[in-house]
Amino acid sequence: MKIFTGSLLAALLITTAVAQAGVIVGGTRLIYDGGKKESSLSVKNPDDVPYLIQTWVDTTSGGAEKAPFMVTPPLFRLDGGQENVLRVVRAGGNLPNDKESLYWMNVKAIPAGEAKENQNTLQIAIKSRLKLIFRPQGLKGTPEDVTEQLKWQRSGNNVQVSNPTPFYMNFMEISVAGKQVKNPTYVAPGSSASFALPAGVSGGSVGWKIISDYGAIGPEHKGSM
Repeated sequence: MKIFTGSLLAALLITTAVAQAGVIVGGTRLIYDGGKKESSLSVKNPDDVPYLIQTWVDTTSGGAEKAPFMVTPPLFRLDGGQENVLRVVRAGGNLPNDKESLYWMNVKAIPAGEAKENQNTLQIAIKSRLKLIFRPQGLKGTPEDVTEQLKWQRSGNNVQVSNPTPFYMNFMEISVAGKQVKNPTYVAPGSSASFALPAGVSGGSVGWKIISDYGAIGPEHKGSM
């Protein structure tokens, strides 16, 4: 009888946005209000089998720098049909008070497996990775309120967007001259981001939709470059 776990388990991580083979994370992003002591997110297991849930927060750089947030509980068992609440608490850090800061929250689910005689077993851990956005206490409004302030221009074969606002602008879609830009992501506050222009497009009107604090898709906005 051979049971493959350990390094094989770690190698078989599959990243999804919200739901993973029975474990449902209650959101696509988490906005941490700097005026509160903590923020929370639900995790539900509608399956019959239990899962081992591991949680942590990473920096966007992906380096050794430790994120100034901790998640409780960091490791727990979630039985079938049960739900638990993850609490995110700020643990220090010198974060800007005039603009948002971005981190990644990770929720990894490992299904329970039963070893069977003369059979190999394979356990696959599945990880959800969602944005954790820290919004300072003095920051009023939402990204949707000020997204019209974005500035667009052509830069070589790219469309470049500049964000003079204090909010992260998370794009659902961007179009130039009516053609969709592939794989739009986000632009940080006080920064710029570039995306490849659609084939055959050199300029024209720009349309974009952003994702709200609750994961909803906002209305289309129009601009030019």
